[in-house]
Amino acid sequence: WRDGAVLFDQSHHMDEVIVEGPQAEEFLACHGINSFANFDLNRAKHYVPVTPNGHVIGDHIVFREREDKFILVGRAPTSNWLMFAAAWGKWNVRLRYDPRSPSRPDGERVLREHYRYQIQGPDVPKVIEKMNGGAVPDIRFFHVDWINIGSRRVQALRHGMAGAPGLEIWGPYKDKHYVHSTILEAARDAGVDLVQCGSRAYATNTLESGWIPSPLPGIYTGDGMLADYRDWLGSDSYEATGAIGGSFVSDNIEDYYVNPFELGYGFYIGWKKSDFVGKDALASMKDAPTNRKKATFEWNREDVLNVIASSFEDGTPCKWIDFPMVNYASSSADMLLQDDSMVGMSMFTSYSWNERCVLSLGVVNQDVEIGDVLTLKWGEPELTQKTSTEPHRQADVRVRVSPTPFASEARESYAESWRTRIA
Repeated sequence: WRDGAVLFDQSHHMDEVIVEGPQAEEFLACHGINSFANFDLNRAKHYVPVTPNGHVIGDHIVFREREDKFILVGRAPTSNWLMFAAAWGKWNVRLRYDPRSPSRPDGERVLREHYRYQIQGPDVPKVIEKMNGGAVPDIRFFHVDWINIGSRRVQALRHGMAGAPGLEIWGPYKDKHYVHSTILEAARDAGVDLVQCGSRAYATNTLESGWIPSPLPGIYTGDGMLADYRDWLGSDSYEATGAIGGSFVSDNIEDYYVNPFELGYGFYIGWKKSDFVGKDALASMKDAPTNRKKATFEWNREDVLNVIASSFEDGTPCKWIDFPMVNYASSSADMLLQDDSMVGMSMFTSYSWNERCVLSLGVVNQDVEIGDVLTLKWGEPELTQKTSTEPHRQADVRVRVSPTPFASEARESYAESWRTRIA
């Protein structure tokens, strides 16, 4: 996606929630921190809900298709929260839920509401012009327009996950195979080597762009609405079956929560809205000295190689560093130490082929500076009880605090946004 063109198939790994009805906008504005002023048709935004206590639940991308219809795409925590909230508050809205495809379909046919592809990279304009049959509209960032893919008219969002130009396209799932083959044919005709990216490599582009995709939903404590929500969630829900992985172990689950200011989302907050879930709590958190800030951590090459080498030596090895996706739990929390004191936590880790290094994203105290070298405690305390995690010993890995986004292309190409904002 940095030097050529890549095709991501996003049709299966994300939930989709369609919200319709007379109160659709009011409902979403009440349950997200975002301002909905100037959110016109054929636009998208990064939607962030928080709990009444101000802790992040998750995020979605929300598309406005009509005055009374929105499509939200993303991970389960936000989907679940919205479905609960619609019933809990007696809203005049209709929600249609299309969960992500099963990981193990066991030969059963998989059907979704929509297919979804993202095509990205500096060679993408040649492919898009070829499949559109001519020049395409100049679509502004996070705006939507219509383009042609062969004989199909499809919606296209101007988007890019690592600073490179790109479009996200979607349409009825029955057209998926036609659209896929037409894109590949257009790339061949344009002389572009369009690489089809696999699901494991897909997740690594977030390291370069600075998005933390899987913070622990802050829903495990609190009364009132939160207590009702926990009762509503099923025993097989994401929140019930998920696990926290990493070296940071606390008896207080709130130590794993984050707030919007820490993730760079503070400027989203629609303070002029009359009310929304979490508004009072966020007002008390704003500018708090305890707020941490988002950062990228570049892992020391020698330390990474030593951790990997331990698996080829006698004795208990260090926790294996899988490639390219290093995470081994639903949410990750690895300790970051400075002079033996914890100053933050690493929350999402992968290997970046473009940067030729292991990177992680997380949060650190305000006084930690770019260029500081911290110690990341890698691996769980001995005798981990996770059945999916091999016996291992902990290791110290030096990490350099680096800018977010890490990739210069992303820092220079994106307008000022959550990617570069800090608490």
